[in-house]
Amino acid sequence: MAANKVLKAQAREGVGKGAAREVRRQGRVPAVIYGDKKPPVTVSVEFKDALKFIYAGGFKSHVLDLDVDGTVHQVIPRDYQLDVVKDEPLHIDFLRVSGNSTLHVEVHVSFINEEKSPGLKRGGTLNIVRHTVEVIAPASKIPEAITVDLTGLDIGDSVHISAVTLPKGVTAAITDRDFTIATVVAPSGLKSAEAAEGGADDAEDEAEEKEAADEE
Repeated sequence: MAANKVLKAQAREGVGKGAAREVRRQGRVPAVIYGDKKPPVTVSVEFKDALKFIYAGGFKSHVLDLDVDGTVHQVIPRDYQLDVVKDEPLHIDFLRVSGNSTLHVEVHVSFINEEKSPGLKRGGTLNIVRHTVEVIAPASKIPEAITVDLTGLDIGDSVHISAVTLPKGVTAAITDRDFTIATVVAPSGLKSAEAAEGGADDAEDEAEEKEAADEE
């Protein structure tokens, strides 16, 4: 298993809006560590580091080693706030985890073997219903991605969660239905041709019905 990424932080004094604004003026992002039946710890993270981690993808599905002035806390980002105008981080919440912690996380979906899908080779389009899937996983076994194999999928076929092999110990958080992850849909040209053909068939049927009625 790969080592956790390390994010540097500093302990900070004071809480509230005034203290948070002062931290931001210093080029840092206020944050808090909570959970595991321990008191919360207020910290701050370098702005550029927070920005890099958030926009690298999968920020809320990766366990991190948060190094606070030399003391390492194993955490997972649980929430963060962004400036509505600048899309810059304003605050981060970190949840403490341990090796036996079980977490609800959203994991990115990765699609493979597109070239082995007859539907896509015929010009069909992959309609992705879910770009992420929420799973329940041990903190030490959160998968990097949920892999969906498109081999053999034809136009009109769908991939449901039941068709996906999840890593050992990992389960889907939604259990009351076999939800759809993606479908292969017909290209617009084929849809138009089928619609035109259907319209012609309908017109022919109507003509035959009218002819039969006239004969009666």
